[in-house]
Amino acid sequence: MTGRLPVIAVLGGTGAEGSGLATRWAGAGYRVLVGSRSAERAAAFAAEMGAEGMDNAAAAAACDIAVLTVPYAAQRGTLMDLRDTLQGKILVDVTVPLVPPKVMRVQLPEEGCAALVAQAILGDGVRVVSAFQNVSAGHLKDPDHVIDCDVLISGDDPEARGEVVKLATAAGLNGIEVGPLDNAVAAEALTSLLIWINRKYKSPGAGIRITALPKPDGN
Repeated sequence: MTGRLPVIAVLGGTGAEGSGLATRWAGAGYRVLVGSRSAERAAAFAAEMGAEGMDNAAAAAACDIAVLTVPYAAQRGTLMDLRDTLQGKILVDVTVPLVPPKVMRVQLPEEGCAALVAQAILGDGVRVVSAFQNVSAGHLKDPDHVIDCDVLISGDDPEARGEVVKLATAAGLNGIEVGPLDNAVAAEALTSLLIWINRKYKSPGAGIRITALPKPDGN
């Protein structure tokens, strides 16, 4: 990436998670494109966030980094439609393979995890990074809420992982690199555990925290 802030397209950005991330990034000074199957619906949502609304294809074409926040059932079809448009870009996959009604049970796809599905569909021309699965959508929507959790970031390209760490920081989150895309299986599986924890303990949005890491100043 150059010195300018990258243009971010949040594909499926009218949903809870996507709109929360879009709100945070727009507030941090990024140009944010909210994508949806309906350009009209995207425009209506985007106006509230200080972003621009358009259909998914137009958003994918105009961005530097695309962030996929559609439901698992729509992941494959959306990526197939946008495969050519996303070539040469970074795709941040936020997909969690939840299979209703048993969303509190881990149900990973045969390929291993949703992020590996995305990479297989898009091919080597797109750098897929997995992140943001374990952050409460409700917390993201409130720009004044301090979110006390870490974001696990996996991907095969170190530079792409680093760009997503910057996005996490811009959203008020702490991004932690956790290795290659294969490791996304752990982050995706954690989502079902967190849903169970939220219901059991009546939490408004449990998260995860990695302990014993050095602070940025090295202490």
